[in-house]
Amino acid sequence: MPLGSSRAVTPLDDDDYPAYTMGRAADMLGTTPAFLRALGEHRLITPLRSEGGHRRYSRYQLRIAARARELVDQGTPIEAACRIIVLEDQLEEAQRINEQMRAQGAEPQSKTSA
Repeated sequence: MPLGSSRAVTPLDDDDYPAYTMGRAADMLGTTPAFLRALGEHRLITPLRSEGGHRRYSRYQLRIAARARELVDQGTPIEAACRIIVLEDQLEEAQRINEQMRAQGAEPQSKTSA
């Protein structure tokens, strides 16, 4: 339990907990189960499976799917949307690492030389 909190932490507090069925996830996103399956086929998100083999999605995966839907709704092909999201994630991670290095006093090495 977090300090200062009287509430127990549950799996639903976990962004990675697979709490949503495919139908519920599609309803929440305003899309179809086929769209979610397509995101899986393009390896953007990989839902966990219940004991019965049904797909289960986490809140984190739903946020990624919502971003993909935004791009597709703007006319981006689904394959390109998935690639854009992966690249956005990689850029965000690189910027986070760069910021950490700056905070530690280390400057990134320049690729140009005199």
